[in-house]
Amino acid sequence: MSRYWSSIVNKLTPYTPGEQPQIDNLIKLNTNENPYGPSPNVTAAIAQANSDSLRKYPDPNATVLKQAIANYYSHFGINEKNVFVGNSSDEVLGHAFRALLKQDKPLLFPDITYSFYPVYCDLFEIQYAQVPLRDDFSINIDDFSPENGGIIFANPNAPTGLALSLGEIRRLLDAHTDSVVVVDEAYIDFADGDISTAIELVNEYPNLLVTQTVSKSRNLAGLRVGLAVGNAELIDGLERIKNSFHPYALDSLALAGATAAFEDTDYFERCCQKVKQTRAHFTSELTKLGFTVLASSTNFVFAKHQSASAKVLFEGLRENKVIVRYFDKPRLNEYLRISIGTDQEMTQCTQVLATLLEAP
Repeated sequence: MSRYWSSIVNKLTPYTPGEQPQIDNLIKLNTNENPYGPSPNVTAAIAQANSDSLRKYPDPNATVLKQAIANYYSHFGINEKNVFVGNSSDEVLGHAFRALLKQDKPLLFPDITYSFYPVYCDLFEIQYAQVPLRDDFSINIDDFSPENGGIIFANPNAPTGLALSLGEIRRLLDAHTDSVVVVDEAYIDFADGDISTAIELVNEYPNLLVTQTVSKSRNLAGLRVGLAVGNAELIDGLERIKNSFHPYALDSLALAGATAAFEDTDYFERCCQKVKQTRAHFTSELTKLGFTVLASSTNFVFAKHQSASAKVLFEGLRENKVIVRYFDKPRLNEYLRISIGTDQEMTQCTQVLATLLEAP
């Protein structure tokens, strides 16, 4: 605490990101990074943009990137006026909190979800209420019935990996037509079955905003690009905040790389499929070792062992240079969150766990 800080800084409890340890031969399965590198088209586009033109400011409207995103979702009737981009999905979410979710009534979100939500509420002085998840960690749409100034939730949720179907999201939107509903879809591209992007509903519900990122399924966590898709009125609100804060939000290299990532659909789909296949195999192997694994729609699994302590396993994995995520919080402290890496990395993780479980 400093006497030079403003009053709001003294009250903040900042978000704690997953650690980025610098350890040789580390198997890093703690921050849900994609195990595969970016598309060769992406690195080529960045190399081409790395030129004398960097002396100039980038396009503040990110026109080419917005058009690439709109083209990708054009089958849902999306055009560039429905698209917003920012420097990471965290920045996009921050703009949404200020532009759309700071209201006279409390913002609602699950009590177990992305831990940045209460941080933003404290930072922007937004009143909020947390809605408890069911005992099985699923979201009950009916529990979001109180009057509110907005609703936000991650779908699939973090750190559980569980997801709502479009039918459930539609039911929520039908019940809250006067509030903005933000669906945070950082992991949606790893989902299967009836779990799919709520962007399909944007033109049906003017109060729906969907946020996404290139960090996970598009292999670009280091590029820091996020996006939102919604009704043009919502997008204009985000643009007003951005242009009052950071008009040149994305640099020229990020614009080039993210655009190429959205244009290379074949590479994107192949990588997503690889991750899903590895997730299925790893889940099966964990089950054989005595873990209960929640049904994941993400590039990580949330697993609890029938007898072994999650904290002890976390520490044992770390001693063997395998880093996973452990949340020392009520209801979560019996679980490990393990990112999906390559097949070889997951095999090594399984072998270390088996050895730890066999130890007296």
